[in-house]
Amino acid sequence: MNTTPAPAEDLIVIGKIVSVHGVRGEVKVYSFTDPIDNLLDYRHWTLRRGGEVRQAELVTGRLHGKVLVAKLKGLDDREEARLLAEFEICIPRSQLPQLTDGEYYWYQLEGLKVINQDGQLLGKIDHLLETGSNDVMVVKPCAGSLDDRERLLPYTEQCVLEIDMAAGEMQVDWDADF
Repeated sequence: MNTTPAPAEDLIVIGKIVSVHGVRGEVKVYSFTDPIDNLLDYRHWTLRRGGEVRQAELVTGRLHGKVLVAKLKGLDDREEARLLAEFEICIPRSQLPQLTDGEYYWYQLEGLKVINQDGQLLGKIDHLLETGSNDVMVVKPCAGSLDDRERLLPYTEQCVLEIDMAAGEMQVDWDADF
């Protein structure tokens, strides 16, 4: 594992190292990909924690319950692996698979203004949550929004009417009183 700074690419977080596994320097990884083992498709990682950045290469990985266990090149010691806890696993956005029209990655939706059918600005999408039945958008107030309320809106066909990435807006069927 080398410690050279990552190139100044536009990085996306796809997971996080949470702890060590065993005594041979393997790490437990929480994956943000769906399905979770898609993270193992990416062999070259930029590890980031605060201002610290490292490059790592995945040698092997496997599913272990709800986490992944990964072996990184040159990492053979449990105590050295422990030092990687809380590092985010990043890849350049350019490595993500292309989506079809009408599909979006969550990071693309974050920051969009959310406007209901009455033309009321409800706020901006702060982040999304996975709930099991459907994803949920966390919409927080912003400059010009209707009020100071945080709203949780379902990311469903019934609620999301239109997404205009160029305008940075999402039209929704949502009553402002909800």
